[in-house]
Order: sequence, then structure tokens, then C-alpha cells
Amino acid sequence: MQVRSSALALIYLLASAATAAEITLPLKEAWYEGKQVHYISTDVSDQNLARKQGLNYVPALADALKAGPVEKAYKFPGEEQGSVLPSIPQPVGAENTDRNYHPLWVLVMVRWKPGVAQHVLKSEEAVLAAEEKGEVELTRTKIVVNWPVVRVEGTALPGVR
Repeated sequence: MQVRSSALALIYLLASAATAAEITLPLKEAWYEGKQVHYISTDVSDQNLARKQGLNYVPALADALKAGPVEKAYKFPGEEQGSVLPSIPQPVGAENTDRNYHPLWVLVMVRWKPGVAQHVLKSEEAVLAAEEKGEVELTRTKIVVNWPVVRVEGTALPGVR
């Protein structure tokens, strides 16, 4: 009986060790030049946003703004749609050739103006055109987020499901 209990305990420990090496993170939807992409959201330089979204509060991310230009990510604070990104890894993974892409973004909040019929904006150009037409108001923040893109229309980093 003792041998059987020890064997079961060993099987349990091995199974626990195998699953402990894998975690699940929620994928967030975004748009890039009309394509739907997915990213993970892990860190943010704003404590209120960190609390609201359950992320790591990392004030040092804001230092990226001092180091040089950081690309903008267009976020809809009411979550009416996914964010809009101006660059992505092309392709996703080790063969990326887009030298402008990196996962740190400064947030630009996109708010629809009252009385405007909302529609999905699927590119940076569409966001800027909506601003020109007076449909949205853009507010650049000093909030920096870490949003690595992990999937682009069927191509994904290993392990992304």
C-alpha cells in the first residue's frame, strides 16, 4: 500500500511540475492596417490603469519617453473596440523585419465626439482621418504600456493559442 501511495505522489508531483511551466494570459485584440492582431498586456506606467486592468505597475516604463520617440497606441477608454497599433512584428517571431516595432507604446486616448455614429477604426490612418473629420478627439498621455504582439492573422509565437 505504501509503494502505491508513493507512486501516486510521484505522478502528482510530475504532473504538477509539467503544468507549472505553462501559464495562460488573456489575448487582447487590436488593429493594424485593417488586420486583426493580438497582444498581451503585462505592464503599465500608470498605477490607476494597473489597478483597473490587473497589470504590473511599472513607473520606470515612463522613462522610455525620455530615451527617444515611442510609437503611439490608440486606445478607446470605453473599450468600444480594440486598440489600433501603428506597427507590428512582420512576421511575428524571430524573422521580424519591421525595425520600428517594439512592444512599448505611449497611449493616445480616442474618444468619440457626441452625436457621431461610431464605427470600427482599423488603422492609424483611419484614426487620424476620423480626427480630421471631427469624429474623435485624441488625447496623448504619458502612460507607457508593454503590449507585445503575439499573433497576426494566423501567424503566432510558439505556444499562443
